[in-house]
Amino acid sequence: MNNNFTSQASFTVSSIRLWQLISPTLPIGAYSYSQGLEYAVEVEWINDEQTAEQWIIGQIKNNLSQLDVPVFLRMYEAWEKNDIERVRYWNEIILALREAAELRQEDCNLGNALIRVMHGLDVAMPGLTEIVDDEDIAFVTSFSFACQYWSIDKIEAVHGLLWSWCENQVAAAIKVIPLGQTSGQRIMSHAIEAISTAIVKGTRCTDEEIGLLAPGLAIASALHETQYSRLFRS
Repeated sequence: MNNNFTSQASFTVSSIRLWQLISPTLPIGAYSYSQGLEYAVEVEWINDEQTAEQWIIGQIKNNLSQLDVPVFLRMYEAWEKNDIERVRYWNEIILALREAAELRQEDCNLGNALIRVMHGLDVAMPGLTEIVDDEDIAFVTSFSFACQYWSIDKIEAVHGLLWSWCENQVAAAIKVIPLGQTSGQRIMSHAIEAISTAIVKGTRCTDEEIGLLAPGLAIASALHETQYSRLFRS
């Protein structure tokens, strides 16, 4: 009986740690980026709930499933083995595959912001610090470290990663289109199945299949850097 209680308590603590990591209150500034969505609204590629959903869920199905999901899983496993060179390799890959300077800079800003949060929580992270000292660090790199450090199940963790990304994109859409809150919740509800499907796809991805081609996202993000009026960071 006591053993069962301990196991349940441990699971609860790790789950709550994940909620902490994906909470909008986590001070990493994810809310301040639109990842090209703001420009897409400016030129009316996105102008209502339907087009916003197509943009957001399309990225979950076609982009995150092919890059963020499989790279996260490989990094998590590398942290488990303390294989710093393997982490370094995938960190370089994911940053190299960000298709615009804005997207790459956002990734590095969020990755470093999460490291500062973990410093503030007195998390010991010599392996992560070693990578940071030598090169830029992606958000997935920091996030996978935190999830492995706090013993969060990797599949549960990657669900949280995609949900957090989707939540930020929906929040951006609500502000700039604008959409009503109920429209945003409909998009989030439809994203649930897309997230699960993307994770299944990502778990089956071989090393050679990792990557994406998203010219619309790349163009929108690149042109957002010089957009005259912006709510979101470049």
